[in-house]
Amino acid sequence: MSEASLPPRPSRRRLLLLAPLAAAAAAGAGFYAMLRGMSTGSYDPKGVPSALIGKPAPDFTLAPLEGADRPALSSANLRGGAGPVLVNFFASWCVPCVIEHPQLMKLAKQGVPVLGVAYKDKPADALAFLKKHGTPYARLGTDLPGRVAIDWGLYGVPETYLIDKTGVIRWRWAGPLTEDTLAQELLPLLKRYA
Repeated sequence: MSEASLPPRPSRRRLLLLAPLAAAAAAGAGFYAMLRGMSTGSYDPKGVPSALIGKPAPDFTLAPLEGADRPALSSANLRGGAGPVLVNFFASWCVPCVIEHPQLMKLAKQGVPVLGVAYKDKPADALAFLKKHGTPYARLGTDLPGRVAIDWGLYGVPETYLIDKTGVIRWRWAGPLTEDTLAQELLPLLKRYA
């Protein structure tokens, strides 16, 4: 076949002009899928899937938060208890953490074991946060470099995990816990895995 009979190849310039159009089409398809999910009720804006649901919590050992008067936290503390525990990742610089803190205090007063991980937070700042808002955590570890959070697949702070008494992750909530979240999601699960 001669070069004269081949169809002309699109120029590089033409391909560069088509790239934004392709990106806009992909974004439009994603937006359409979101709207369709909203109309059927299947779209959950907080629905961040976790590959860890139904699997044992990752192994870790964290140092205690100096001055917090709480023992350190490790994966061994998640297994063999009388019931489920909550692991809550928080930070003093996190505004939604302030919003959810009263819910954590309420859970702790009800006897739910809440275990805390100070995520990428200066120890003095985390301690000041807890002195100001109260300490709901039975155990408290610091993850200053964020390595443990990576193993847990942390999406951001705050984030809370429900761990059953065998150490298996049963639930994950990305974002602040609210009264509605407690009533509709968490409290039924706490009873189920008690």
